[in-house]
Amino acid sequence: MKEWVIIGGGIQGCTAATYLIKHNIVSIHDLMIIDPHEEPLMEWKWRTKQIGMEFLRSPSVHHIDVNPYSLQKYAKSKNLSERFFGPYKRPGLQLFNDHSEEILKEVEMNKAWLKGTAKKIKRINEGWEIQLSSERIIICKHLILALNIAECTEIPSSLKENNHCYHVFDPRLDVTTIPLPVTVVGGGITAAHLVIKLASMYPGKVTLQMRHSFRVKDFDSDPGWLGPKLLTDFHKLDSDQRRREVIQQARNRGSVTGELYRKVKRLIQDRKLSLQLIENDERESIDKEGTTIFATGFQYRLKQKAILSHLIQAENLPCSECGYPLVSEGLEWAPCLHVMGALAELEIGPIARNISGARHAAERIVNVHKLNRNRYEYKEG
Repeated sequence: MKEWVIIGGGIQGCTAATYLIKHNIVSIHDLMIIDPHEEPLMEWKWRTKQIGMEFLRSPSVHHIDVNPYSLQKYAKSKNLSERFFGPYKRPGLQLFNDHSEEILKEVEMNKAWLKGTAKKIKRINEGWEIQLSSERIIICKHLILALNIAECTEIPSSLKENNHCYHVFDPRLDVTTIPLPVTVVGGGITAAHLVIKLASMYPGKVTLQMRHSFRVKDFDSDPGWLGPKLLTDFHKLDSDQRRREVIQQARNRGSVTGELYRKVKRLIQDRKLSLQLIENDERESIDKEGTTIFATGFQYRLKQKAILSHLIQAENLPCSECGYPLVSEGLEWAPCLHVMGALAELEIGPIARNISGARHAAERIVNVHKLNRNRYEYKEG
């Protein structure tokens, strides 16, 4: 039996594991991380490489380690201080990944890693039982759901039969072998990264199609959501429906950072990239010549995640009208069952899905566990 199990080994799950270990909540031998990939952060690394990301949108204080200045200290120790961009010291992707590898190695994350897919979860007297797709059973006292419930948005039905029409994160897409010309559909930061990469590979053969003009924002939500400036009033809302509305309004969807905007505009001026503004229904009639890539974000389909729908029904777990978990301040959905990422956004707020949200969630889980442990020790004493 493990003391703690985390389902999901992406940014969220790795941040939680690091916090639990470094705060002495659990030893690496009493922790398990269940993830379908060979090693931590594989999905993150593949997606950021796929779009050609050079710098993160998040500032340098957002990463998987506990100390907010850990990444800056790492860069200084390696003489890599120039690998930051702008006034918020946004780290280069390679620097961020190298630092993450250093932290994972420091806490010996490989000793807790289990490649597998969780199929079913149920409550037992000792805590929680997780059944894997391999039929292996894992039992733990504390369980954290750091699941990725984001699914690629579907391409228009009229284009589904086109063999050269993809979502940007379709595993079949290899941008080095695609037929030309290339059309990228999308107006946000993913599309911007992608067209910059493609225009360098295929100058004059790339078109960006957008439904709106460029929306330039430093971050994907107001920095006030990182602290009490905006979260205080958010937590006063006793209506989960109202919280959902606030979250949706707070996100700067379809936005790009200033330097990406300037890069895209320069590519257009140099005729290496074409720009087309289209109406929503025009996406159904995109020219089938060449390759079309949709960089149109994700849908978060919680109800379609079988492991969650079964768990909700079996344990009668509380959910909001939008279907998302109603959790405590410590992100407990049920005793000793915590959530992170999108599953925690009605409590964490608009940043829940981001690296900063992972840090907030991990800190909450650690703090509530410390509080409960101190209460138990006080009673025992």
